[in-house]
Amino acid sequence: MATTFSKIRRLIITTLLVLVVSTTTACSSSPTATIPSPILDRTEAYTQLETGNSLAGQKFGDWVISTSQGLIKDAYVRDNNKLGVVIAERVKPTEVKTLAKSLTMGFHKNFPNQDLTVLMYAPDKERILTAKYNAQSNNIEYQG
Repeated sequence: MATTFSKIRRLIITTLLVLVVSTTTACSSSPTATIPSPILDRTEAYTQLETGNSLAGQKFGDWVISTSQGLIKDAYVRDNNKLGVVIAERVKPTEVKTLAKSLTMGFHKNFPNQDLTVLMYAPDKERILTAKYNAQSNNIEYQG
């Protein structure tokens, strides 16, 4: 019974996130050229998320938090191609990859035609997963 409940819960969370992220536009932004940025390694401080440089990105990050139904505690976009999120304690480790995929799909809809990176952080702000979206192949690669 607990396994069935867990699967149903995961399905509901995934469905809600996909619906919310894919049907709502957080902010408008015109397409911009992709500016390459260095890839963060696991040891870099979380505070880099706090130094964002885009009003559109800040609005998207705020929107992600407000529509996540408590699954995401903090979010921020840098250079309109990198989204960092801190998940809430209630997100199970088995749900992180699904959540990252949903966020990546929504991020791509709001910041199209460019490669994207979604950085998933645990509640203690330790990075636990990185999802990289390749716009040319339309694939997501996970690291972490």
